[in-house]
Amino acid sequence: MKLTYTYLHRLLWALALPLLLAMVPEKKITIYLIGDSTMSVKSERYYPETGWGMPFVYFFEGHASVDNRAMNGRSTRTFLEENRWQPVQEGLQEGDYVLIQFGHNDEVSTKKSYTNEVEYRANLRRFVAETRAKKAIPILLTPVARRDFDAEGTLQDTHAVYSELVRKLAAEELVTLVDLDRLNQQRLRVLGPERSKDLFVHLLPGEHPNYLQGKVDNTHFNEYGARIMAQIVLGDLRRHKSGLVDYVVRRE
Repeated sequence: MKLTYTYLHRLLWALALPLLLAMVPEKKITIYLIGDSTMSVKSERYYPETGWGMPFVYFFEGHASVDNRAMNGRSTRTFLEENRWQPVQEGLQEGDYVLIQFGHNDEVSTKKSYTNEVEYRANLRRFVAETRAKKAIPILLTPVARRDFDAEGTLQDTHAVYSELVRKLAAEELVTLVDLDRLNQQRLRVLGPERSKDLFVHLLPGEHPNYLQGKVDNTHFNEYGARIMAQIVLGDLRRHKSGLVDYVVRRE
């Protein structure tokens, strides 16, 4: 018997539907970001400064939403002291993700946000444990590298001690690690002292109305740099085969 086009179409659709459904996560999840100014949402008065968590949002929709709780100037200690973690922890649902990136403000001993090495590890361990207690999934990130080249053009390892603490903790706790410090160092070395400026807030006087006197900031990203960092994070999560990438709807 000759099969009609309509019958074939329906048959193929019936065979394909289970496969298509299997590719789409069923449960809606939230991806929380906790960290400092290199990750946080910026108000217009800070533009073009952009936290990498801002473009990270646009890779997800539908079954996953990104809730960026990162805050300028915070360390692990002040994030806890200001009660910024508790609402996140209380709202966690099974299958949610928490991306944890601190260090910039923990490691500077002259800052009020300073957190010694022992307390830093303990705070990170707490974030991991309390995330897992809600059957959510923690992901640790090392503090993203600064653009700090010496006179000879050699990039300085400004987060060496605190990044290593994160690496060791991730290994001990069997937590997925995005080594954003090392990954960005690799990027900065390839770009070199001059081209790497394109990722950061480097403005001449009068170039932007928010910074009429100009600005040279080798820690915080512009919109382009933030997008590159978000792509690096997603690329490394894909390398780790993290379940989070199943929710990505836009390619990096």
